[in-house]
Amino acid sequence: PFRLSLTDGTLPHDAHFQSVAQQKSVASTGRNRRMELNFKDHWRFNVAAHRLAVLLGIPDMVPVSVERKWDGKVGAMTWWVDDVLMDEEERRKTGAKPPDPEAWARHDARMRLFSQLAYDTDRNQGNNLITKDWRIVTIDFTRAFRPWNETPAPLNILRRCDRALLQAMRGLTRDAVRAAVGEYLTGNEVNALLRRRDRIVEHFESLIAKLGEQSVLY
Repeated sequence: PFRLSLTDGTLPHDAHFQSVAQQKSVASTGRNRRMELNFKDHWRFNVAAHRLAVLLGIPDMVPVSVERKWDGKVGAMTWWVDDVLMDEEERRKTGAKPPDPEAWARHDARMRLFSQLAYDTDRNQGNNLITKDWRIVTIDFTRAFRPWNETPAPLNILRRCDRALLQAMRGLTRDAVRAAVGEYLTGNEVNALLRRRDRIVEHFESLIAKLGEQSVLY
């Protein structure tokens, strides 16, 4: 990846450019070095992640990412996140506490849900940025959107949900997702995304029936 300086002649701003486009029939991935079939590491998933976040009404959680050509390569040009205080790895090492624990818990819940929906296999602590106003911004989705129906982690890690986000999840249709992600996700990847959506919505509906809306939704 490269950090680039952009300008429209008036406003300067940096961007992150990734052109990675790898595909293997099998690869050893993750900290546990597990074997993954049909492995993909591709810039187009950065674009798809932002477009999905916009569709769900949480565009501030995933920075704008668009397809661009630079230095003879096609890749994802992603807006450099401003006002970063630290990443999640540093927060845990230093024991830094958010000034508003409830607001932080809500940001964390949205991040966890989106990571499960997008099947992000590389959601490490360095890829969760914390801004100076203590928002979580997620970056680097090149190893997301696997064509698997199940979520990457057990659904019991999802305990609370934004009411508007759950409603947006319920309303997702294949046509709407295809219109949003365009050519950046295959048909199989979209189908798997919607099946994971079904499981996540069913999980929260079960929690609501058991615990009540006030305990689950905010």
